[in-house]
Amino acid sequence: MLPKRHLDINNPKFVYNPYPFLAGLRETLPIFYDEEWQKVWVLRYGDIATLLKDRRLGRQILHVMTREELGWPPPNPAQAPFDYFQSKHMLDREPPDHTRLKTLVMKAFTPQRVEALHQQIQQIINELLDKVEPIGKMDLLHDLAEPLPVTVIAELLGIPEKDRHKLRPWSAAIVKLYELGYTDAQVHAGSKAVIAFSDYIRNLAEERRTHPEDDLISALVAVEEQGEKLTEDELIANCILLLNAGHEATVNAITGGMLTLFRHPEQKQELTRAAADSATGTALFKSAVEELLRHDTPLPMFERWVLQDFEYKGIALKRGMEVGLMFASGNRDPRRFERPDELVLTRKDNAHFTFSLGTHYCLGAPLARLELQLVFQTLLRRFPKIRLATDADRLEYGGFVIRGLRSLPVVF
Repeated sequence: MLPKRHLDINNPKFVYNPYPFLAGLRETLPIFYDEEWQKVWVLRYGDIATLLKDRRLGRQILHVMTREELGWPPPNPAQAPFDYFQSKHMLDREPPDHTRLKTLVMKAFTPQRVEALHQQIQQIINELLDKVEPIGKMDLLHDLAEPLPVTVIAELLGIPEKDRHKLRPWSAAIVKLYELGYTDAQVHAGSKAVIAFSDYIRNLAEERRTHPEDDLISALVAVEEQGEKLTEDELIANCILLLNAGHEATVNAITGGMLTLFRHPEQKQELTRAAADSATGTALFKSAVEELLRHDTPLPMFERWVLQDFEYKGIALKRGMEVGLMFASGNRDPRRFERPDELVLTRKDNAHFTFSLGTHYCLGAPLARLELQLVFQTLLRRFPKIRLATDADRLEYGGFVIRGLRSLPVVF
């Protein structure tokens, strides 16, 4: 029988530090049903890994069940633009549609294209730090963590510099609809952002058809015009997805990673010494990035739908149930990681869930890793005395599903 418990993931105390609470649940209720959220929560690493690879679970459900069968109310007209966008991008599609879309996007989003951004990313970081260096302080979120990945993904997509200020507000409004318990005001703001962003990408794609450039939108337009089945709406939806997924997690990984280092001064000092030695320090930063992503997960939870009835560990999972896979808990599971609550920058065996697993493994993981390695290494090399400018317990997070700080003031 499936035990029941409510998990108040929007409680500010839980959002601020979910790990002790998740640790207790992981031992006593590793799988349970939450009537308020209507979800089955899964907290242990082994169960999460197994279910992520189980094709009886999927990111969408309406292709196998109707809203009436699910007991859902009629769709909210105000949310229609967001729902339509969701239905067209690859993250919420299942094979064979997911395979088709991901294959097409990967033709444009190549490792070579990502690696070619190395010097450009370094230049962006340098320019952002040049602006704040004379002042001796900054809000690490607003002055570095936000503009860096937004600028990088804008460069990759081919968004003209004059329009880039629009991207973060659009994305911030859209991703609010991935949180649990969003408001009517957030629905209107998110759908308005989807419409504006879609219109913008549609016009830019039309321009690139006539005047292609060396950017991702031009490459995706070319893929579409070579007879592949990438529709205009799919192109638009996946460009929006790349912008959202291409920077939201990275923003939170930068701020969360630096906060973790502030809380672990010995490890911070170790990385600072490595940052000063470019010949030998890079290897440590590669493993350190993986450990920071494991230790404080920027995207703590992903959901899957049960596509057909089946039994897992004696628990009946019924078609139409929603499963919340708690990555933040799995990444701290002592059954998988030795000393899981400790920050071990040289950890070798570090198969964390931060970029997911299986069919929906993050396409942008190589880009995120490159950005994080460069930003941490450059920041600690240029500002070796950087420290938090406020008490850590005064910091606030914006939500749990996409868990990120509202501000991170530092001095150096």
